[in-house]
Amino acid sequence: MINIEGKVAVVTGAGRGIGRAIAIELGSLGARVTIAARSVMELEETARTIGSASVFPTDVRKKADVHRLLEHVEMHFGPVDILVNAAGVGVAGNIVDFSDAEYDAILETNLQSVFVASRYVLRSMIERKTGHIINIASIAGKVGSAKIAVYCASKFGLVGFSQALAEEVREHGIRVSLICPGSTDTGFLGSGKSSKSREKMLSPADIAHAVRMIVLQEPNSFISEVIMRPTMKP
Repeated sequence: MINIEGKVAVVTGAGRGIGRAIAIELGSLGARVTIAARSVMELEETARTIGSASVFPTDVRKKADVHRLLEHVEMHFGPVDILVNAAGVGVAGNIVDFSDAEYDAILETNLQSVFVASRYVLRSMIERKTGHIINIASIAGKVGSAKIAVYCASKFGLVGFSQALAEEVREHGIRVSLICPGSTDTGFLGSGKSSKSREKMLSPADIAHAVRMIVLQEPNSFISEVIMRPTMKP
């Protein structure tokens, strides 16, 4: 069986929702997890649940913050073995009502931060001929929907970036995996106020289970993409 005990893992967006569930899952597998998000209180709660995790408050929209996070991890724990880009933000609304600030926040969080973090860790991964990058996208990165055009654009971009990056680095033994969840019970994009049945939605733990499957995959193959939908339509 593949074993990730002692592997150095970084999870962004780990204060709540999908990122939190993934961080807890990796911690349960014995990885040395550093969790990043903007809220210190949420990170500390996640860390208590894991039992042993490094907390590093980070605003992934800021390139300098992402660099400080990864420099801290390398200095204290060593090169990153597993990077999970789970930080995400979305704003619903008509394009004519969208502000430049909202557009920038979505693209910087959902796409730019993945580029910045991946570029940083890849230098070491290429040298060591090993590593795993897991990007959390969305069904909205596959099919456009009204009212979330900018969010869709960021996730379509993330899908394309992940697919291209996987081809670029696989020759170095590095695996890039993409997860595209459907409706998930996180309250994201106002889903908590929608007419969808929360009981039928995916849970963050469902996505964390997919991450477990990905990181425990035998080394001669990799799961490049996982599309997840609720069994029953919410």
